Amino acid sequence: MKGTVIKISGSAFYWKSVDKSLPPLLRLFKNLAAKGERLVLVAGGGETARHYIASGRKLHVNESMLDDLGLRAARLNAELIVGGLGDLAYPVVPENMNQTAEAFATGRVVVVGGFHPGHSTNAVAALIAERVNANLFVNATDVDGVYTADPNKDSNAKRLKQVTVSELRRMFGDGEMRAGTYELLDLLAVNIIERSKIRTVIVKCEPQMIAKAIRGESVGTLVIA
Repeated sequence: MKGTVIKISGSAFYWKSVDKSLPPLLRLFKNLAAKGERLVLVAGGGETARHYIASGRKLHVNESMLDDLGLRAARLNAELIVGGLGDLAYPVVPENMNQTAEAFATGRVVVVGGFHPGHSTNAVAALIAERVNANLFVNATDVDGVYTADPNKDSNAKRLKQVTVSELRRMFGDGEMRAGTYELLDLLAVNIIERSKIRTVIVKCEPQMIAKAIRGESVGTLVIA
C-alpha cells in the first residue's frame, strides 16, 4: 500500500494561534484524502510538550518520564486533528506500530502522536513510513528546509536543495538527546530513512509547501538516501 506520511510541526498547535494555523492544514488533508491520497499524520508535541517538560525538569523528574509527558502532549495534538477531520479520520489515535498499520489498512486518514520515550516524533514518522511502505515522508517543520548553519544565528546560512543522509548524520549526529530537544531529524530518523530509502522532503509547515512536496515540485530540502 502506497501513501504519504506527514510529520506536522508542533508549532502548528501553539495555543495562541492554533485556531488560525490548523484549519488551513485540515483543509489540505481533507482535499488530499478526497483525491484518494493515503495519509498518516504524525503530530508533534510543540509548546504544550515543552511546557510540561520544562516544568517537570524543575521538579527533578527523570528524562524518561519527561519524554512520556512529551508523548502525551503529541497524542493530545493528534486527537485535535482527528476531531477536525471528522469521519475522514480513523477515530482512535494509535499508540504503537501494529495499531497504526491496522488503522492504515482501513483507508482512513490515520493520526498519531508519539510511541516510545526517547523516540522523537520525527523518528516515529520515519518508522511508520517504512512500515506502511509509504512512497513519501514529508517532514513539515517550523523552518523551510535544512540550512548550512542556523539561519536564526547566521545571516550567511544557505538553504540546501538536497542533502545526503551522511551529511545529515554529521549535522545531527551529536545532537542533544534530552526530552524536548530533538533536531529537525534525530539520528534514529536519519538511520531509518537511509535503510528504507524513503523519499523524504523537509519543508515549512504550510499547506502550500506540503502540497508542492506531495506533487513532486522542488521545494524545501530533499533528503538523498
